[in-house]
Amino acid sequence: MKNLRLFLFCFSFIGLAACNSGDRTTEQTGVDSAAVAENAGEVNVYTHRHYEADQQLFRQFEEQTGIKVNVVSANADELIQRLEMEGSNSPADVLITVDGGRLWRAKDQGLLSPVQSQTLNSNIPAKFRDADGNWYGLTYRARIIAIDSTKVNASQLQTYQDLASNNLRNQVLVRSSENLYNQSLLAAIIANEGPQAAQQWARGVVQNMARAPKGGDRDQVKAIAAGQGSVALVNSYYIGNMLASDDAAEAEAGRRVKVIFPNQQGRGTHINISGGGVTRYAPNRENAIRFLEYLSSAEAQEIFAQANYEYPVKEGVEWSPILKKWGTFKTDDLSLEELGKRNTEAVTIFDKAGWK
Repeated sequence: MKNLRLFLFCFSFIGLAACNSGDRTTEQTGVDSAAVAENAGEVNVYTHRHYEADQQLFRQFEEQTGIKVNVVSANADELIQRLEMEGSNSPADVLITVDGGRLWRAKDQGLLSPVQSQTLNSNIPAKFRDADGNWYGLTYRARIIAIDSTKVNASQLQTYQDLASNNLRNQVLVRSSENLYNQSLLAAIIANEGPQAAQQWARGVVQNMARAPKGGDRDQVKAIAAGQGSVALVNSYYIGNMLASDDAAEAEAGRRVKVIFPNQQGRGTHINISGGGVTRYAPNRENAIRFLEYLSSAEAQEIFAQANYEYPVKEGVEWSPILKKWGTFKTDDLSLEELGKRNTEAVTIFDKAGWK
């Protein structure tokens, strides 16, 4: 199976390498319609994201610019490793992935190149982008606490630290410590509170687990609905997608939980991003920049928000009705680079705490 996967992965590289031989205003789309040409070239995108909203945006970019979007999809770590292996021969122009820590790692390994774009800097606030222009956040999500309010009092869960409280024995549902969302949350706790507090927190959560960690974020919400626990750590957009799901059971599970944004009286709720950067050896660099500029435009940001229940990074873009119903919240403005810099320490703390 591993050999087959490697073959398919390499086959997609060969295919991509072969690829290399209504009125809207520029402000709305990030694209100057006058620049659209019949032979505008292409942009090669390595992406970890797998959402229909992204495919829609890629199609719209092609229609508006004439630039062909070639996509290779794979796990983020595989894509980063692939960029390393390909070096200056890489056909990739853009890397898109989730997690500020991963984007920091791609920059740290010299896989991205700095971009100077007034459009990107105007559309994307400084806290959501690399200071040197190596990567730019395109959406963000909150790491929220979901509860069964018939079993747990929301007033007892106002901070992440409350998840380690003794009164939650056998009630907390979480993903594995191998999950990057959990690793980045713990990295943020290390940065904000120190390693000792982070270690105590991880041990407390382990003691409170309702079951051994398993499944994804949606599975934790479904487990609450099934009565297997009463509290879960979940990314906000997963619940948004569950509430809008055509699957009746999934939608009902989403309705069963109350959403809490932790640490509102302190540093704010932990957030993470999806983002992208222009690769170091991008053969179509200008097209890559135009592509990222389009994804930061009001038009694209609204699609991210409405279709996938993510928070737009561009200010003034309307949130989806589901997100608006939850209300505004204070975000933790810790530098997203810290999520990458402290990842190894977070993994070590998880191991010591026995978080499987």
